[in-house]
Amino acid sequence: MNPQNGQTPVDYLNQIAPQAPKKPLFQLSIGKVVIIGLVLIAIVIILSVVMGALNSDKKEPWQQLSARLDTTSTLSSGATPHIKSSQLRSLNSDLTLYLTNTTRDLSDILEAKEIQTSKIPPSIIDSESGDAIVAELEDARLNNVYDITYAREMSYQLSRLVSLLEHMLNSAQGTAKEFLSTALENIKPLYTSIQNYSAVK
Repeated sequence: MNPQNGQTPVDYLNQIAPQAPKKPLFQLSIGKVVIIGLVLIAIVIILSVVMGALNSDKKEPWQQLSARLDTTSTLSSGATPHIKSSQLRSLNSDLTLYLTNTTRDLSDILEAKEIQTSKIPPSIIDSESGDAIVAELEDARLNNVYDITYAREMSYQLSRLVSLLEHMLNSAQGTAKEFLSTALENIKPLYTSIQNYSAVK
């Protein structure tokens, strides 16, 4: 066969040879599609779990604060009929008012953070329980040393409340920061007064 138009025999053979079909750029079998789909679903699930854990970590201090305020309020109101000292009774009355107002103001923050007080984890409720203090106060009442025991126990309880408020304030922003700052500013004088009463008696 003679070359035509300057073609060599090799060029001619290449020209008449059947061309291999071009493969599409992204050729996926059904198996590969299923695997990729499963991997994407797994990634979404993992991200959801991680985000849920992060949100839970953000909610926990607020849940703890709510439970601690509730316990402190229960202790304060329960002490009212048993306190004999007029000075301590006045301090306790101020404390009860503070706790009522702070709990009311906290409800707006909890609502914004989608926290329901009825759904606070049992582990937090247990850790903030005041049952041991109630039992100790009952023993103190029977032994006629209620006032000093109450002042000592409430001083400890308020120190924990102040510590939690300070810790939360460090990372808070906006309305939450304002709330914590005000709550802390208002509790410190009461805490100091009850602490001083406990130290003097």
